Parts: sequence; structure tokens; C-alpha cells
Amino acid sequence: MNITSFSSKIVRMKIKNLFVLISLFFSPLVHAVVVPVPAAPDVNAKAYFLVDMLTDKVLAQRNSADRAEPASLTKLMTVYVAAHELKDGNIHLDDIVTVSKKAWQMKGSKMFLNVGDKVTVEQLLKGIIVQSGNDASVALAEYISGTEDVFVALMNLRAQELGMKNSHFTDATGWPNPEHYTTAEDLYKLTKALITEFPEIYRYFKIKEYTYGGITQHNRNNLLWRDESVDGVKTGHTESAGYCLISSAKRKGRRLVSVVLGSASKESRIEASQTLLNYGFRFFETHKLKPANQPLTEAQVWMGTSDTVKLGIEHDLNVTIPRRQYEQLKAKMEIANPIMAPVTAGETYGTLTVTLNDEEIASVPLVALESIPEAGLVKRLMDKAKLMLK
Repeated sequence: MNITSFSSKIVRMKIKNLFVLISLFFSPLVHAVVVPVPAAPDVNAKAYFLVDMLTDKVLAQRNSADRAEPASLTKLMTVYVAAHELKDGNIHLDDIVTVSKKAWQMKGSKMFLNVGDKVTVEQLLKGIIVQSGNDASVALAEYISGTEDVFVALMNLRAQELGMKNSHFTDATGWPNPEHYTTAEDLYKLTKALITEFPEIYRYFKIKEYTYGGITQHNRNNLLWRDESVDGVKTGHTESAGYCLISSAKRKGRRLVSVVLGSASKESRIEASQTLLNYGFRFFETHKLKPANQPLTEAQVWMGTSDTVKLGIEHDLNVTIPRRQYEQLKAKMEIANPIMAPVTAGETYGTLTVTLNDEEIASVPLVALESIPEAGLVKRLMDKAKLMLK
């Protein structure tokens, strides 16, 4: 039997026998007191979804996967598509757009554009974000794609890319249509993508008022005035959709996103959103447990130029947990045994699992942080003998 076939046989025989390491990452200095977390508040909304954006930990939800009419929350996707076009260099903030008759005729909330007006892309974005202008949405959609229908096709393609599996758009404004729908969960995915991918565009969402054509309109998101930690994002309303609000707030480095759909009034959507945000910040906390690309342990390597390989994680490990329960966290590493050279950096050779009160809250791959080439013949023969003895 040659060295290669022997090594393959060893892997087949022993890869399922995992060597478990208990890693004391979170050793308590004092006896921990578990603080109970109350149930999520019962807010006035048909559906809601509260998430810590760093970890995607859901802190509260009701009917979050149910289809709902998004109303003007649709304009988040309109802006998201436009942001991609800006990034790709297909359009620019100072491009001049000529307002069409169709855009001018749009009903509902307006930027108060006139037929033939010459406006910049940046002006239209502010008209969409701050003033929720249906006319601005159509004008920008037509400039990007020629027609609103073609732009809608782009919206649905972007939705697919984001994994918005229960969403479908028929227009750029949120005008009611039986085939125009989404969910609170999908709207969170869209909001997160907009915030993380396009911070230079997201900053427009905290603008409190905008003036065009001598008409000043205030941002309909009243949380911008009530809560200094809130920096976006968008309201929506139709008779059939009710009053909707997606809000985002950042406190002490944590960002929460709240999606409220189908509330009864302007005030109730604000109260519901504020209540959810306060609940999430008050009763939960987020911790960075381990950084990416830092050695967490060393594992034995057979048949390689080195006898050990450093293992770590590819991305920072963050967890969101109920308040004051950090000391209850436990972590363990399970490492494949044996690890045979060649070892390739970035490949998975184990798992790091974090539990809280015996419940798994995170599980991430342990990867090699370095490559270990196969050793020469003498070293391989020596390791072969050692493995046979084991």
C-alpha cells in the first residue's frame, strides 16, 4: 500500500471521530445571576419584526413571514436599485433628468415636480426618501430604465439576489396592486442591504425636511425628532396597507432594525416602533466573542512539513443574548482527527459551537489559517509508523 492510499484510508476510518476541545472563553469571575427577559410587547400592528443587524438575531416578531402590502416602503427598493446604478457608474448624482408627463401625473404623495422640470438624480433621491414622492420615483425609474415597467423588472431581480423570496413588485412607488407584496422579513433583508452596502445613500434617510420648488416637506418618520439614536428609514401608508414604518437606531455600537406593518394610525406606528426598539436595546446585548483570522487553537497535522496548524474563524464571531447572561456562555471546538497534509488555508477542519444555558446560539467553521504542504518521504514514513501504532 502506498503512502497516498494509506492516508486516504486513515481519513476514511477516523474523520468521523472528532477530538473535542472544551475552550473556556467565558469563565465567570463571580457567580452569575440570570436576569429574566420579559416577552416582547404587544404592539399595535398586523406584523412586526425586530432584529439586531450585526448578528441577524430576531428579538421580536409577529406574522413576519406573512405577505403584506408595503405601500411606500416599496421606495426602499427603488432607492436600492438606483444606488446600484450609481455604484456601477450607469448614472451620477449630478445627472439631469427631464420630468415626464407620466411622472407629473402621479397621485398620492408628491415632490411636486412639473412636466419638463430639469432635476438632478440627487434631488430625485431626496424627493423619494424625504418627501416620499411618487412623481420622483417614476421620474428616476424612467431615467434609469427608460420605462417604469423595465425598472420594475430590475427591482424584482434585486429582490431575488437579496433572497426576498416572498416579495414581488409591480411599480416603483408602492401603488396598490394584488401582485405587489412583500413580508416584514423580506423588508428587513432589503433594509440591511441598503444600510451596509450604501451608507452614502442611507445618510439621506435622516434628513428631516427637504424643499423643492419653494415647497418644504417634513420627513414623515417622526422618530427622527423623538429619538436621537434613530437615523432612518421609511414610512408607508395606503388604506389597504395601513400605517407602516421601518426604523433603524444605533446605540452604543448596536444597530437594531424594526419593521412595523399594518398599524392603525400615524401615531400608533411611531409608538409601536419606539416600543420595539426600546425593548431590544433594554433587554438584549451583543458581544464580540472572537475576532476573525486569529488563532484559537492548534491542531496536530500528519504527513506535513509542520506538525501543527493554527485554526481560527473567517469572520468575527458576534452573538446577541439576553441581558447579563454573558457569563453563562460556553464554547467548544470539535476538530477533525486526523488532519492529513496537505492542509489548505481557508479549508474547514472543525467547528466552534457556542451555547447559552445548553442551547446552541452559534456554530461556525474552524478553518486553517495557514497552508501546510506535504512532507518529504522520510517524514511521511515516520508519521505512517506513528499512525499505525496509534
